[in-house]
Amino acid sequence: MAAKKYLVTGGTGFIGSALVRRLLKAGHRVRVLDNQSRGHPRRLGGVLHEVELVDGDMRDAAAVRRAARGIDGICHLAYVNGTEFFYTMPEVILEIAVKGMMHVIDACLSEKIGELILASSSEVYQLPPVIPTPEEVPLVVPDVLNPRYSYGGGKIICELLAVNYGRKHIPRVLIFRPHNVIGPDMGWEHVVPQFVLRMRELCKKEKGTLRFPIQGTGKETRSFIYVEDCVDGVAVLMEKGRHLGIYHVGAKEERTVEELAHAVGRHFGREIEIVPGPEAKGATPRRCPDTAKLRALGFTPRVPFEDALALTAKWYDEHAGEAPKKA
Repeated sequence: MAAKKYLVTGGTGFIGSALVRRLLKAGHRVRVLDNQSRGHPRRLGGVLHEVELVDGDMRDAAAVRRAARGIDGICHLAYVNGTEFFYTMPEVILEIAVKGMMHVIDACLSEKIGELILASSSEVYQLPPVIPTPEEVPLVVPDVLNPRYSYGGGKIICELLAVNYGRKHIPRVLIFRPHNVIGPDMGWEHVVPQFVLRMRELCKKEKGTLRFPIQGTGKETRSFIYVEDCVDGVAVLMEKGRHLGIYHVGAKEERTVEELAHAVGRHFGREIEIVPGPEAKGATPRRCPDTAKLRALGFTPRVPFEDALALTAKWYDEHAGEAPKKA
């Protein structure tokens, strides 16, 4: 792929910063637009001098357009992630989703940008009718009164806007849906960091087998992919993906939440006993992507789950003192 200049929105976020590194490695120039509400320049440590870092909010149309000047392609990742936020700030999630996407599209049109890469989510199909789940399943918002669906609903709107403007106005549009990406410094509002912090505290207080409380029964499933594998997959679809193509990025191994908890326990050298608890309203019981489309382009994840979890758990164990304090 010929060298280009990319704008990465949300480029100091977890996946965004990894994608910035991947683009630089491939020889591209990169500008990052982020307001640092959840991102942090530390994630670009070692390459920050190679990046043009612009402070700005996706809700500010003028800021987005300025950041898009002189750009060949936009990788739009800026969003509000973290399950906790789905329930506590749904209106902000939707505002950033809709305004941010429209401002990116307007910038593509006004600046004559020919390539748009959109980060979507597995949350767009929410309750999958089939496992593994292909890209063609219906996109649904099961209950507009449940604030959880602000996230998935916003991503559905983003996909619709990207595809339909891409039909006529943007020469190359690609959409990827990451599935449960894990790695160091991924944020604090996700299941793996929360399990690590919970295990640390239990280890301090109890001897022997630890009673480990979770949401749900523990039989719920997810499929975890390491962040470096995720952005390698994005790089593959950017190089070989078809215009208006939608691609699931993830691992094919389905694991229960109970298995995840036991794996975190092993990281600390402890046995655990699962203590089931109430499940969050609207939580997905099973999730595992069908990645055949991306595999057909030549992508295969390289980091085994055990290694990905060990790297992630080690970082959160060592940085536990940086966790935000609960009100």
